[in-house]
Amino acid sequence: MSKIKILPENIANQIAAGEVVERPASVVKEFVENGLDAGASQITVEVAGGGTRLIRVIDNGEGMDADDVLLCLERHGTSKIRESGDLMAISTLGFRGEAVPSIGSVSKLTIISKQANESLGCQAELQYGVLRKVHDIGCDTGTIMEVRQLFGNVPARRKFLKTTRTELGHIDEVMVSMALAYSLVGFRYLVDGRIIHDFPQGSTLAQRVATIYKMGSEPMVEIATSGEVSLIGFLAAPDAVTGVAAKLRLFVNGRMVRDRMVNHAVNEGVQGFYLKGRRPCGVLMIEVPPETVDVNVHPTKQEIRFHRSQAVHGAIADGLCKGLLAYQVQVKNAVFGKSDAGFVKGAEAASLRLPEAGASGGLQVQALFTAEPTARVEPARVPQPVLPKVEQGGVKPVGVAPEVDVSHPVKVRSHQSQETNPLGGLTYLGQFKRSYLLCESEQGLVVIDQHAAHERLIFEKLKGQVMGKVVTQNLLFPEMMSFTRQQVAVLAKYGTEIAELGLEIDHFGGDSYVVKAIPALLGHLGPVEIVTGVLDRYLYADIKGGRAIRIEDMLSVMACKAAVKANHALLPEEGMELLRQMLAADVFSHCPHGRPVYQLFTGNDVKKWFLRT
Repeated sequence: MSKIKILPENIANQIAAGEVVERPASVVKEFVENGLDAGASQITVEVAGGGTRLIRVIDNGEGMDADDVLLCLERHGTSKIRESGDLMAISTLGFRGEAVPSIGSVSKLTIISKQANESLGCQAELQYGVLRKVHDIGCDTGTIMEVRQLFGNVPARRKFLKTTRTELGHIDEVMVSMALAYSLVGFRYLVDGRIIHDFPQGSTLAQRVATIYKMGSEPMVEIATSGEVSLIGFLAAPDAVTGVAAKLRLFVNGRMVRDRMVNHAVNEGVQGFYLKGRRPCGVLMIEVPPETVDVNVHPTKQEIRFHRSQAVHGAIADGLCKGLLAYQVQVKNAVFGKSDAGFVKGAEAASLRLPEAGASGGLQVQALFTAEPTARVEPARVPQPVLPKVEQGGVKPVGVAPEVDVSHPVKVRSHQSQETNPLGGLTYLGQFKRSYLLCESEQGLVVIDQHAAHERLIFEKLKGQVMGKVVTQNLLFPEMMSFTRQQVAVLAKYGTEIAELGLEIDHFGGDSYVVKAIPALLGHLGPVEIVTGVLDRYLYADIKGGRAIRIEDMLSVMACKAAVKANHALLPEEGMELLRQMLAADVFSHCPHGRPVYQLFTGNDVKKWFLRT
């Protein structure tokens, strides 16, 4: 006698329900997706008892006739798949035909539906997988899916649900995600008769993001690229104050997804703008041809697989970089006043990402400095200008800088007009605590961290050179160094990358190595300090990512060492030149580690300090 038995249909449906119906939020998600596929412009969700007592989803879509109402209760009954080829280009949210019968097997399910060309609708009642009643009913065009006593016949499943508050939180996440993915559709969400969300029809994505994330008048970073992989989205600005619950929601072809590759691409794209460990919050909509993505790899359809994942990864990272570059225009307007001088255009902005090994193409970052000579150049001596005496930490008002040439921290360029302010709408007031530059703009008082600002400028210059070739400075007297066993191992493993950084290190014998060249931008630093810093970073830093991530991390370390430090007094001309180079730069708002470069205090902020408002 055979040991293998065919499971009864009700047990098979309960097993399927275990995959599809994880919790009440799963029911809401499936029914809302069906309403969207039916062309609904308004969807209402009502929940009671945390979703176990009642879930009612009402949509004004095209509805179903009596035959379809009964067919949708059969396993794998679907109107969205006809042949196996359709699975290769899925353009709908629901397509498996498992959800409705699976939900009906673990609940008391009622379906009411009517098409526009019919006078009466159809009502079907299912009780734990058994069809109890089918009859005509008067109703509006569309569909009502009502679930009561979810998991009533499988108490073990119900026992593993979380608290009511937790389950409602999951349902709320489904509603918010759907409202973001389909901003033109109206969504209403009620819990125990109380309205929680009421999103009107015809909203824009920007309006939905501002409402859901409570950004109000806060600036947002807009992401918009076109092509085979297109991106649309809005992110909170790097320095925006967001709540603990704020997060980044990712959608692929209108479907909210969790994908490690997409997350990695996002992290790579925003690197250097957000503080380490802090992800941007907002929405990113990714559109790809349906035939290039497989959404049929998991019953809940939240995990996907791209056919050309590397191309998608690059498009996402580049798109985010371009959006953040374009955002620099808003930053420059805030700091330097509204002017087009030196401003980068977002659509034409260069890519900020370094290519991975073997990658071809890629836009070059516009150089922020003139090329440095390959030979060592003695720094020019600058006569100390006559300045009025001030107390340490005070403010030294200055006018437009005269023609001078300083070697540290930045080279001042000549021919600055006395009639035109070279800083746009910004007026340099002086240095505070030998660490911060104080400036006046149309908006108010601007405070700039001199180390963070200079660090970013050097970082961008080094990165631009790495994408071509780092300008090196040959040492007049090569530096001899002794390496530890660990440092020798790092040099053997990452020698090619270290050479790309502009460091020329040759083996001399035993544990001795000779440093022959260093990056020209770091010429004022000692070779030992540079090489030790890079090797130690490779040894002790937990750098997660490929070659591009490692090199950017090394460049940020080198830029940090080379930049003017806090508590370093600057000549007025040096402060002016640092500001001028910020105005000319494509990127300056954050240091490579994500710390903000500036803070703006508006006139109203200052008035509040003195209780004048």
